[in-house]
Amino acid sequence: MIPLQALAAGLGTGLSLIVVIGAQNALVLRQGVLRQQVPAIVAICAVSDALLIALGVGGVGTALTSWPVALEVVRWLGAAFLVGYGVLAARRVLRPGALVVGGAAPAAAVLTCLALTWLNPHVYLDTVLLLGTASTGWGDARWWFAAGAMTASALWFSSLGFGARRLSTAFARPATWRVLDASVAVVVTATGISLALG
Repeated sequence: MIPLQALAAGLGTGLSLIVVIGAQNALVLRQGVLRQQVPAIVAICAVSDALLIALGVGGVGTALTSWPVALEVVRWLGAAFLVGYGVLAARRVLRPGALVVGGAAPAAAVLTCLALTWLNPHVYLDTVLLLGTASTGWGDARWWFAAGAMTASALWFSSLGFGARRLSTAFARPATWRVLDASVAVVVTATGISLALG
């Protein structure tokens, strides 16, 4: 019998953590609007989240907190990457020539997605530490909680990536891209700076 309460709690908790404006979601949205590499980008995000959630529920979060050097390395790498990504988004806002509607090359989009996923310390905080900790309250049903959180991730990224094509008309105007990139630049750069400051 499936413990529906644990599954629903995982789904709700997962959605509450993932549905925020950030670099990863902005990339999925951008690729979805452009209709480029969407299946690959959605798969990378969902599978990565599933793996990290499984690690958290399996107890890796506890091990990570006892290895502060690894957390520091990830924090600094993540901060540098996020600030760099924010600068690139700001550049697209300030330089109309940088507003290329054609999107990134397939390999560049995939590598950027991998970096935004695995170099972002907030991903570890949300998926490994927070969801891992939240799952402990479900005892033997913790893996159903994890399944709910993994489902939330897959549903969110699929909806964002494949549903973004409905926004194609709005994003036909360069001004809309500027608004999106400006939002990304502010949020991502602020996140990177806050990570660097600890």
